[in-house]
Amino acid sequence: MFELFCRYGARDFRDIGHKAIYVANSWRTLQTIGWQHAEPVLRSLTYALLKYDGANPATADLNPDRPGRKNKELASRIRAEWLDGTVSRGATVDLLATLRQAKPEDAPAKVVEVLNGGTSPQAVWDALLLGAGELLLRQPGIVALHAVTTTNALRYAYEATSNDETRRWLLLQNASFVPLFRDALTGRGKVGDARIDALQPLDPEKTGEEAVAEMFADVGTDRLTAARKVLGYVAHNGNPRALMDAGRLLVFFKGSDSHDYKFSSALMEDYDHVSPEWRDRFLAAGMMNFKGSGGRDIPLVQRARAALKA
Repeated sequence: MFELFCRYGARDFRDIGHKAIYVANSWRTLQTIGWQHAEPVLRSLTYALLKYDGANPATADLNPDRPGRKNKELASRIRAEWLDGTVSRGATVDLLATLRQAKPEDAPAKVVEVLNGGTSPQAVWDALLLGAGELLLRQPGIVALHAVTTTNALRYAYEATSNDETRRWLLLQNASFVPLFRDALTGRGKVGDARIDALQPLDPEKTGEEAVAEMFADVGTDRLTAARKVLGYVAHNGNPRALMDAGRLLVFFKGSDSHDYKFSSALMEDYDHVSPEWRDRFLAAGMMNFKGSGGRDIPLVQRARAALKA
């Protein structure tokens, strides 16, 4: 059933990626709480995946569905040994440049080109994850957040499926979705021009645990400075795991919305899916949406602290 659901979850861009996210996270949840709860979850999931506006997508040629149909044909052009290849920095940089300017239906063709040229799919995933993170640097907010969480969901499905054809198609769908998210930013206000591969490091004033505290304090006043300090911190042997642990705790204390949990979980999980050369830049981009230490504690934490003092 997962094979079927992950194809429906990724087939169109409606609802800014929530279909793919729902598929991935329902499977994660059921693996945790037990499959005896599967029926109501999968009924709800099925209903969500059928969402569309206007004409029936099965009989109409609509914009949200067009990349998926084209990518099914493109997927068949990928070489048979496509899972073997070289992790190429040049290919990742080249793909990042493509994701910045290509049309959603054209970016997957570049992915096919680099895969058939002997590049590993890991280099492609590096570009997709970095491309989603770069959108956070350009316009922090709900759209860029979902670029990260949707890419996480598609990566999860890519790893979980046992069907080679589905895996190829999911990779190409993600290459279409990142430009779709990029274009969606324009309707939400000013879009910056920051490049994740050109982000300049900035040394924190403090070191160790105090440096981590400094960066999360900066989140409340200047997120870009906090992002740059991540690069300066790790360049001087700072521990990125300590940074993630602190960020996770702040979600528990300050997170007031499901997106706070969804985003931080996705970004911290995918930190290990990005090649070592790039992963600290990906983490730095997360500072554009992490909770800062200066934010107000959620009411549950306030009640718990009051109870402990009583």
